[in-house]
Amino acid sequence: MLALTRKKGESLVINNNIVVTILEVRGDQVKVGITAPKEVPIYREEVYVQIKEENKASVDVQGITALQNLIERKTVK
Repeated sequence: MLALTRKKGESLVINNNIVVTILEVRGDQVKVGITAPKEVPIYREEVYVQIKEENKASVDVQGITALQNLIERKTVK
């Protein structure tokens, strides 16, 4: 992990096309602005984790359904 110190109004650039700017610092909270191409998804970590878990659950259900269908086809023959 790269750790950087930035002040209000200062930025950092990622991959030549993403700019992260510190907008405000208030106590232990930092307001961050992110400028990135539309095709770059940006999520808060807790939302990203939730999306990953829901996607995994969906894939697991689809996989179980596909396996059940395969088993049913073999037993019918």
